Amino acid sequence: MNFIEELTWRGMIHDVMPGAKEQLEKEMTAGYLGIDPTADSLHIGHLVGVMILRHFQRCGHKPIALVGGATGMIGDPSGKSQERNLLTEETLRHNQDCIKAQLSRFLDFESDAPNAAEMVNNYDWMKNFSFLEFIRDIGKHITVNYMMAKDSVKKRLNGETSDGMSFTEFTYQLVQGYDFLYLYQHHNCRIQMGGSDQWGNITTGTELIRRKTGGEAFALTCPLITKADGGKFGKTESGNVWLDRRYTSPYKFYQFWLNVSDTDAEKYIKIFTFLEKEEIDALIEEQRQAPHLRPLQKALAKEVTTMVHSEADYLAAVDASSILFGNSTSDQLKSLDEETFLAVFEGVPQFEISLAELNDGIKAIDLLTEKSAVFPSKGEMRKMTQGGGVAINKEKLAQPDAVVTVDQLLNGRYLLVQKGKKNYFLLTAK
Repeated sequence: MNFIEELTWRGMIHDVMPGAKEQLEKEMTAGYLGIDPTADSLHIGHLVGVMILRHFQRCGHKPIALVGGATGMIGDPSGKSQERNLLTEETLRHNQDCIKAQLSRFLDFESDAPNAAEMVNNYDWMKNFSFLEFIRDIGKHITVNYMMAKDSVKKRLNGETSDGMSFTEFTYQLVQGYDFLYLYQHHNCRIQMGGSDQWGNITTGTELIRRKTGGEAFALTCPLITKADGGKFGKTESGNVWLDRRYTSPYKFYQFWLNVSDTDAEKYIKIFTFLEKEEIDALIEEQRQAPHLRPLQKALAKEVTTMVHSEADYLAAVDASSILFGNSTSDQLKSLDEETFLAVFEGVPQFEISLAELNDGIKAIDLLTEKSAVFPSKGEMRKMTQGGGVAINKEKLAQPDAVVTVDQLLNGRYLLVQKGKKNYFLLTAK
């Protein structure tokens, strides 16, 4: 596989420095991509960079994932309107360990292959670098004029807020440039990859390598991922879509990909999966013939959920989706773990009921009117039950006076009430 060609047809290249293609075709090359360690999980905004590293390794090259422990303490001004909070070393180390565990699902760190992946932390080589040494050995090679010409600097200095930027942030590109120089000298790293907003920082590194060593290094950037409607990719009403199930359940993760627009699905399936071109082209054609069947979204959601979580999590998410949107059974409902169950029914009206009263048994008509406001009156509840329109845990309620007991609780705590076809209510016993 040819790395540049593979990324090109997938729409994953924004800029490539001249000579990069020739270098990659000439020999196995080490290349790095920086990852911001401000949280102990990656989110799907990081996923593009992770996919690039995976393609890089699949094409026979050596990927280096750089966790920006030092740069994370400063904060990259690119695309930011204000300075970020700084992190402690203990927090950074914890975040690094968690990130490596996630990256291990994508990259081979463990084998003895010559292109096995490595993870490095720039804090390790920056922590003992004195300020005087840095400005003497590194700062003198890059002029202020050169640094001021970068878009990330110009936008902050001329931006609407006019707050400017601190000296700390101004030095960011020099610190990142030194990372590239260090990896070039100690890991024979010849190429840095990143988002298109990183071009200025990356080229500062190639320039530093040229001026300090006379050597040649290269830059490659990918487009920043956008949504067709102009909204921010990877964000939902509840915030970032994380790769860690503690922050975004596999069900919600699956739903995010399943619900992207047709236009976005056509773009994302090339970027976020390893499906071959012929298979993707066939899915795109299938989508055009029958858009209502959404084959692109289904394939995208399957591939990414399985890759980030597991096939079992993907299948559980499909089952969970059918519970909310299809004609599922009570057995399917009972098979859901608590995490998925709560994710599926997030946002439906909820009521607290008494566990003690359920222990004694309580009539459904009392439970759904007096103990919770599922129905405004007993008359309405009787009428709908007689018409077959009320279900508890996906089992139709035969009689309004049927007794509901603690044995019916899902995960020992919940009752799911369905009123008509689409109205759900969640009763939590406490």
